[in-house]
Order: sequence, then structure tokens, then C-alpha cells
Amino acid sequence: MGIRSVERAMTVLHELNLQPINTIAQLHARTKLPKPTLVRILKTLEETGYVENDTRQGGYQVTALVTSLSSGFHKGPMVVEAGRAWAIALTRKHKWPVAIALPDYDAMVVRFSTVPDSPVSPFHSTVNRRLGMLTRALGLAYVAFLDREAFDLTMGILKNSENPEDALSHHPNEIDRLMRRIREDGYATRSSLVEPRNSNTIAVPIISKGGSVLATIGLTYFKSAFATDLQAIDRFAPVLKSAASAISEDLERLSSAAGFSDTALG
Repeated sequence: MGIRSVERAMTVLHELNLQPINTIAQLHARTKLPKPTLVRILKTLEETGYVENDTRQGGYQVTALVTSLSSGFHKGPMVVEAGRAWAIALTRKHKWPVAIALPDYDAMVVRFSTVPDSPVSPFHSTVNRRLGMLTRALGLAYVAFLDREAFDLTMGILKNSENPEDALSHHPNEIDRLMRRIREDGYATRSSLVEPRNSNTIAVPIISKGGSVLATIGLTYFKSAFATDLQAIDRFAPVLKSAASAISEDLERLSSAAGFSDTALG
């Protein structure tokens, strides 16, 4: 059950945003809230800096501080927008949650997830979660398909990391073997050395028509639902690859319409 006072305050703030100047009478007519309640809410919003009473214009108006309320919202890059519908479709068909992740310096960050749409998700939420590039499927599927220059730069960053999950960066021969296998398979899975052990993720790269890896898309499942991981891989790796290819095509159309290049898509 919601907090009534908060609901009322948000209603008032919403109404204040619709008009440059608002009187008590106008707000009362639009919100149906009692005038004494409106006065208390407006006083509180004034004290917190979100509203000011402009006596010259005879009413209340929002201040520039309200813009800070949207600072936590980041509309996804175009690759996420292109992949959103495909991720949702995969979850509707196969039930398991699907995530789209983008690189952020020394980690992959989940920018979209269908966890809320999945009836069998191992997680409560994954959006904005940072994932290791050398242990997590969404990270490995990205690193393995980088060109040599970008790969070497990424390895240099990870070597200076204090995150235990980046320790593999100090073992180049092992990394080369792992990257070669992922490129041959066309997909990556989560390292068996990291938690949670009761689930696994299969991920593939989303590659632009120009050949740049922009993001990764992955599906997570409970291991107990399959006899072996290979059984899950045989079922889901092909559909993830197909989805990634379709996302790339949709991205090409979107970028052409918007006049963007590969560098603007991630």
C-alpha cells in the first residue's frame, strides 16, 4: 500500500510542471485535494527548494531544482532501443530473463533486462549491475570480439584493476585460449568460479554492420532445469545469435534514419 502523503505530493508536483504559474484555486480544481492540504504540500516543496511562490505573478512555480529529479534516468543508447523488443520477445517465448549490457570502462553494465517479465528469473533485478569482463558471460562475449587494439587497451585497464574477477588479465596465454574458443563458438558462458553457482548465462555479441562490437545480449537460466549446460547452450545459443543479428539489422536502419555512425550507437 502506498504512502498517501507522498502520492499527493507527487500529484501536486506533476500538476505544477504542466503550467508556468499555478494558484491554489487552480491546483485545487485540478487535483481535487483540500486547500489546506495543498498549502502544506506547497510549503514543504518550497522548503526543499523544488517550488517557489512568485508573488509578482500571483502563484507557484517549479524551480530549476526539479531537473535533478530526472538525472537518474538515462535513456538507453540506440543499440539498447533496437534490442529491447527482441529481448522481451525471447523472454516471452522461452520464459528466462534476457539482458543487454554495454561496456563501461572496466566492466559491462546491464542497461536493459527482462527480469520483470520472467516468471523464472534467478534474480530480482539486474539493471545497472556491473559485471566483470573476464568472468561474466556478458563481459566475455564483448571482450572476445574486440579488435586487437581495443582488446589490448581493455586488458591494460583490467590489469590495473583491484577486482579479483579481473585476475585472469595477468595470464595472457590462458586469456588467448579462452578468447579463441569463444570466437569459434560464437557465444560465451559465465565462469564456473563466480556466484551464483545455481544459474548460468549464455551471451553473444551485438556487432554493427561495420564490424564493431557494441554490446552483448544474454539469457540466464537455472542449471537444475537442464540435464547439462550443453543442453541449454544447444537450445539458446542459436536463438541469441539470431536475435543479435536481427538487432544489428534494426540498428542499421535506425542509425541510417538518424544519420548516426557506429561510434554513436553504443
